[in-house]
Amino acid sequence: MNEMLKGEQIVEQLEKIKGGYFFLKVNAETVNRLKYKNKTRLICKLDHKVSFQCGLNHYGDGNFFIIISSRNMKLINRKSGDKIYFEITEDPNPLGAKIPETVSILLEQDNALKEKFNELTDGKKRSILIQINKIKDLDKQVSKTIALINNPNLGRTKR
Repeated sequence: MNEMLKGEQIVEQLEKIKGGYFFLKVNAETVNRLKYKNKTRLICKLDHKVSFQCGLNHYGDGNFFIIISSRNMKLINRKSGDKIYFEITEDPNPLGAKIPETVSILLEQDNALKEKFNELTDGKKRSILIQINKIKDLDKQVSKTIALINNPNLGRTKR
């Protein structure tokens, strides 16, 4: 799917026991046209106002859905049951996360670390990058990056 998927849809909300997330449904036929099927990272734009990177989640009936955060729902002044205009395109960044400059430089300078990083799944890489993007202090970014790449389960919380 190199073309943009766009249209209007009623926003639904999962039951609280299943997370209570707001979401847009994406049918299986559409997902099967994507290069990486349900592993494709996407960019979703809502009501011409809010844009965010996202992935697909299994709905349970063969179809999929995209989670919309409560924050984004507030930004577009919508609630469950409201009709929403959306545009969905494939994210040109397969990681779906910005690579901080400190991480780029670190990986350029340390081949062993770069090899370990490249061996990780895209999901693990994305998780590490999201954590590092939250850190403002450059020295902490470097030390946390090294720690997470050497032990990718370090930042994971047990459920």
